[in-house]
Amino acid sequence: MPELPEVETVRRTLTGLIVGKTIQSVTVSLPRIIQRPDDIRRFEMELAGHRILDVGRRGKFLRIIMDGLVLVSHLRMEGRYGLYRSEEPVEKHTHVIFHFTDGTELRYKDVRQFGTMHLFLPGEEFNHKPLAKLGLEPLDEGFTKEAFRGAIAKRTSKIKPVLLNQEYVVGLGNIYVDEALFRAGIHPEQPANTLSDTALESLYEAILATLNEAVNAGGSSIKSYVNGQGEMGMFQHSLRIYGRQGEPCLNCGQPVEKTVVGGRGTHYCPNCQPSDRKGSSVKAGHGGGNAVKKRFDNVHASSGRSTGNGVKS
Repeated sequence: MPELPEVETVRRTLTGLIVGKTIQSVTVSLPRIIQRPDDIRRFEMELAGHRILDVGRRGKFLRIIMDGLVLVSHLRMEGRYGLYRSEEPVEKHTHVIFHFTDGTELRYKDVRQFGTMHLFLPGEEFNHKPLAKLGLEPLDEGFTKEAFRGAIAKRTSKIKPVLLNQEYVVGLGNIYVDEALFRAGIHPEQPANTLSDTALESLYEAILATLNEAVNAGGSSIKSYVNGQGEMGMFQHSLRIYGRQGEPCLNCGQPVEKTVVGGRGTHYCPNCQPSDRKGSSVKAGHGGGNAVKKRFDNVHASSGRSTGNGVKS
């Protein structure tokens, strides 16, 4: 955590909060968060006087775009941003503060201290770590069925680790991979190169549907995630498979199982996501996957529920 939907929600929230503001000064109290440049005082000095033009995202990374600089920020496990008035008390574990000329402050808080920040000239960020080797962006126009097939169809690894690999497709983490695989009816240990064209198409559609629904719900607040205004995401109330081990599958009633795939806790339904590791195609991409997808779509269509993106008006 956070994954693409959570970072996208933070991006949207921050866009409304900080775009147009000018940085007066910056205070860094935990130097190791700043990865580039390696001189903390230089980081603080270079940002002073710059105006924020936009907030972008690449995979799980935020891109704070300024007039002449781009700050790439990775929230990692528990990093979060919040906008405060300068007179408000600074909370514990606040490691970076961007002081604006209007008397407000963007504060970065990180209990686990795993977050990172990199400073670049505009456009330079895509040629260096951490953005240089990232794969397809699921919410971009370039994420087509053909591009998706080209990225994963020849991979011999199990499909779940392939989807978690940010060099193939970005932004997918443990929660949304489990959800997409269940929706597509594909076993998480199925080798990627044995997926049929039908299964790949189902998986492509499942990834898009899952991510878009999660973004519209403001992401998932499984542990400590909140957006830039301190609000929780709501998609955890719509999870169909993740975290439901031992409970009846919402599609067939069989108990949901949990295993470990690629070192990650993995939830799946043994009935709706049958294992066919030796075959050249996947059973779940036919009857199983379509049955799950149909039931999933019907449930959401009947609910008529929309939670918005968690941003206060």
